[in-house]
Amino acid sequence: MSKEFWFVVGSQHLYGEEALAEVKANAQVITDALNESGVLPYPLVLQDLAVSADKITNVMKEVNYQDKVAGVITWMHTFSPAKNWIRGTSLLQKPLLHLATQFNEKIPWETIDMDFMNLNQSAHGDREYGFINARLNKKNKVVVGYWGRENVQQQIAEWMDVAVVYNESFNTKVARFGDNMRHVGVTEGDKIEAQIQFGWTVDYYGIGDLVEYVNAVKEEEINALFEEYQELYVCEYGSYKKEDWEASVKVQAGYEIAIRRFLEEGGYNAFTTNFEDLHGMKQLPGLAVQRLMAEGYGFAAEGDWKTAALDRLLKVMSHNQSTGFMEDYVYELSAGQESVLQSHMLEVDPTLAAGKPKIVVSRLDIGGKEDPARLVFDGKAGDGVVVSMIDLGTHYKLLINEVSAFEPDVSAPNLPTARVLWDIKPNFQDGVKAWIENGGGHHTVVSLNLTTDQIVTYAKLVDLEYVVIK
Repeated sequence: MSKEFWFVVGSQHLYGEEALAEVKANAQVITDALNESGVLPYPLVLQDLAVSADKITNVMKEVNYQDKVAGVITWMHTFSPAKNWIRGTSLLQKPLLHLATQFNEKIPWETIDMDFMNLNQSAHGDREYGFINARLNKKNKVVVGYWGRENVQQQIAEWMDVAVVYNESFNTKVARFGDNMRHVGVTEGDKIEAQIQFGWTVDYYGIGDLVEYVNAVKEEEINALFEEYQELYVCEYGSYKKEDWEASVKVQAGYEIAIRRFLEEGGYNAFTTNFEDLHGMKQLPGLAVQRLMAEGYGFAAEGDWKTAALDRLLKVMSHNQSTGFMEDYVYELSAGQESVLQSHMLEVDPTLAAGKPKIVVSRLDIGGKEDPARLVFDGKAGDGVVVSMIDLGTHYKLLINEVSAFEPDVSAPNLPTARVLWDIKPNFQDGVKAWIENGGGHHTVVSLNLTTDQIVTYAKLVDLEYVVIK
């Protein structure tokens, strides 16, 4: 994703042009070092010094106008009078990070004088600048520490990913193939409020709209994609004849091509399906959906558009690493081993796979269609977060639970779906209880790449109530 961030350095004319030249030179050193660190996921671009209200206002207007600019990082090299920032900061519509740092790491006690003090009064400037952001209720991020340290750079990098997602949220478009699963409550929600608050566009399509695309896929396209499947995955025929197995898999290949084409033509980056809406289709899309999730499309089953949109955003935030749609399925309640088996009928995200997935064709007890093909694998281990968004009628709410995923040490030879297992924090009993008491849904998005702090930062940016369980 081609984005950049602008680096705006606060100062003032009080100490003369020579001092400002040194401020600009120091700012360039920091900019170059951060860009060359290899830690930041997006480039930092230094702007003219913020020495007046007009300059600050103009740069913030330009940030809003430039789509390639995802946010602003500010640094107070010297004391920058807060009134200069009021208009520009009020106008800013993109994420803001206040880097509370100083050009020099150590105080040069042997040579320090008042010239040095005045030029390097970042501690003074941070308080003045921090006050006006609090007064304006900007919900900006504050990162504190020496700019040359990797842990500080990592915090900036994580915020950059959130800032990009904030902007991407207003470009999120969900295509719903069919409606919500009948009689299910948690997948419902106010689409108008979601578009106002989060920027999400959610459009319904009858399954016949997709079937037209499926019927238009050419046989040679399907065969070419099938060959790709054979190279990438383990082919497990099970009790099926080879030709029957291949026929089932090729149905999914046709679905993959058709869904991708539909989404690309409509500008959609997330979608839902529903096993209750399959008229004109031979199978429930399984392998096809998994392949599209692996590309970065957001997805959720049974028409759950909230989770599909959330899935898309967390995929962008995590650079599509170990992040995907999930569903709570079965408890493990053995004493001392309490955990939760996470899975779905078919659509478990391959970015979570610990090894090479295998293609399996198996009966599906719901939907009343032919046996669908799907990717089967065990999930990888790692610490992460699982999130769920619910609509409480008066407002949206985000639940965030820290988890620790682990690879299973026992096989499940009769389970024809992928499986992911994790331990819940702070412990099984308290974690599950808190999730249920707060109304957390069974459809979630899990990421072994993101942190609680990143999810909370996004929630604050969009005024979303949140609860952290850890």
